Amino acid sequence: MVTDNGGARGGGGCGEPELSDSLKTFGAVLKALRDEACLTQEQFAPRVQYSAAYIAKIEQGKRFPPRDLLDRSEEVLGATAARVLTAAARSLTRKVGLASWFLQWAAIEEDAVSLFSYESSVIPGLLQPEPYIRALFDRRLPPLAEEQFEHQVTARLERQRLLVERPNTTFSFVIEQALVERRMGGNDVTRTLIDHLLMTGRLRNVEIQAMPLIQEDHSGFEGPLSLAETTQNQWVGYVEAHDSSMLITDPKAASAMLQRYGKMRSQALSHQATTSLLEQMRGAL
Repeated sequence: MVTDNGGARGGGGCGEPELSDSLKTFGAVLKALRDEACLTQEQFAPRVQYSAAYIAKIEQGKRFPPRDLLDRSEEVLGATAARVLTAAARSLTRKVGLASWFLQWAAIEEDAVSLFSYESSVIPGLLQPEPYIRALFDRRLPPLAEEQFEHQVTARLERQRLLVERPNTTFSFVIEQALVERRMGGNDVTRTLIDHLLMTGRLRNVEIQAMPLIQEDHSGFEGPLSLAETTQNQWVGYVEAHDSSMLITDPKAASAMLQRYGKMRSQALSHQATTSLLEQMRGAL
């Protein structure tokens, strides 16, 4: 178990060592592409509208790459190089604002064949729309600095790209109906949340099921859990609560979690019934 400041089921926190390494990796990629184009820093910098000194700091891993640099690089380095650079930046952006203890699970998420999640206290991070994310971080204690706040919002939104970038990955979510009924952040945030859940639920690789408010036969009493099936078809579990998290790689323990999750799927409303419930709740707001 690794302890750190939790992040409302999304790995919020500070992961500076990993971020530093990722910045250096991005800088190395940029330098390699620039060298391949036979451009010095002094030649490349004005063409992307930055100073040579600033480009040098990015290549040294001392500065975070601005988005307009990526856009301008395509004209200078070519479309293929720009795609490589954008991919490197996307991986980097996902790490900004993620706690160091969460990065291992985030990496597992990116390569998973199947991802399952049960939540009883907060909507899963992969399903949170931006207003809901901001409502959560607004209420976090101790409060976040503005830069930390924005980094964490960005990181969570970037993680959600997995839902569309990995169409062959199966995503299954079981969420308590109470999480929507709670109206975290107010009615406007809840409307946005329901609309987002309905839209995301239309993806062919995503299944969202609500656990009804009254369910006498409920196997989720031990708390939230996440499960991932690796490319080697092995299951890994993950649990997070308050200031602690745990990655579960023991096959026996992961199997027990998988059994509990399977039981909960049978106890929850079907995907279609959940859609109908969300539509009713949306109309009642």
